[in-house]
Amino acid sequence: MLTWKDVINFSVKGNPEPDKRVEKTEAEWRELLTPEQFRITRKKGTEQAHTGALCSAHDAGKYNCICCDTPLFDSTIKFESGTGWPSFTQPIKENAIKYHKDSSFGMIRVEVMCNTCDAHLGHIFPDGPEPSGLRYCINSESMQLQKESIKNEQ
Repeated sequence: MLTWKDVINFSVKGNPEPDKRVEKTEAEWRELLTPEQFRITRKKGTEQAHTGALCSAHDAGKYNCICCDTPLFDSTIKFESGTGWPSFTQPIKENAIKYHKDSSFGMIRVEVMCNTCDAHLGHIFPDGPEPSGLRYCINSESMQLQKESIKNEQ
């Protein structure tokens, strides 16, 4: 389980190696993404609080990167933070997320990105629920929910 100390170490000393890399030109990303997805994931934008489609989603499944389809978070670790963005306590795998010190807007935060394609996802804070104490605050536009299929067993 990742802790705040792990997150800070990754942001300072380097991130874990991803399983694979996906790199595209800006023009290729623009073709694949909606204008809002492009603004958020490729230009480090953010969506307005309480407007994201995944904020109130509670279906079982995996939250994948909208750019490269890499699994990022599992629905079992999603929680209601009251912040207006989907919130998670852990990534699906330690190397799914990349951490970067962000000192924009006069504050110091830790930005989280897809470790496969460098898509901006949101930020992480040390004010989440136990046991990790982490809150991954993620833009809905940067993810897609791959719902678990219901198997009919007879």
